[in-house]
Amino acid sequence: MRGIHIANVKKRDAEVGFESQRPQRTIAMVLPDGEPTATVKYVKTTADIDRLTADYHDLDGVAQALVAGDPEIDMELVGRPIKATHKIYLAPDGQPAYRVTMTQIVYNPDGSERERRDLSKSESNINADSPVMWSGRKFPKADAVRRFAFTRSYQLRHTSGLSYDFLYDMAKTLQDEDALMFVGSGPKGTGPLILTTGGDPYRGFLEGRVDGDRYLLVLHVTNIELKSVPGEENSDAR
Repeated sequence: MRGIHIANVKKRDAEVGFESQRPQRTIAMVLPDGEPTATVKYVKTTADIDRLTADYHDLDGVAQALVAGDPEIDMELVGRPIKATHKIYLAPDGQPAYRVTMTQIVYNPDGSERERRDLSKSESNINADSPVMWSGRKFPKADAVRRFAFTRSYQLRHTSGLSYDFLYDMAKTLQDEDALMFVGSGPKGTGPLILTTGGDPYRGFLEGRVDGDRYLLVLHVTNIELKSVPGEENSDAR
């Protein structure tokens, strides 16, 4: 279980557990004989249009070759089952690229490109010397789900009796206010959260629930804010 350094509304901080929770499946798919199903990956093809065009000079030549045979199929590889895989980047000639410059493209709400910038590999800051802080900005739950697209959620867990009281009080405070608390890096809690080294910056929102002695404290993160496209604000009123 990973750790996160977080402060509460009184700016008292502690390092607690931090992990994602996968929903448990209640329905299982089985074969007619009752055996469980399994997902198997196979090599579909090793060909690409650029290589075929280079081999047969033009698209007409490629078309004739496809009619006459199967030049896009490597009989030694196609259909072979795949186990472990690794992502690699390819150069325009189809060969592995050993030096890759990552670029981040920022779009406007209407889908047009706003800017391009180098994608820097920032260090994770959720378990740094400075804790994740409460900003004091609260969002009613009904408003938050309409304004942001939450992409990931993580459960905060106590690691001792003291951290149990610490997290339980946070969860109860948020439940009593029926709101999500905007949390982040920096002294005011308004900076981005970077969960892993080289990861994307996110905005964080804490949600808390309690039931007797039990509590649930969840950190929802998002890098997508839902905005109306100009000219469509009143489309529902037509």
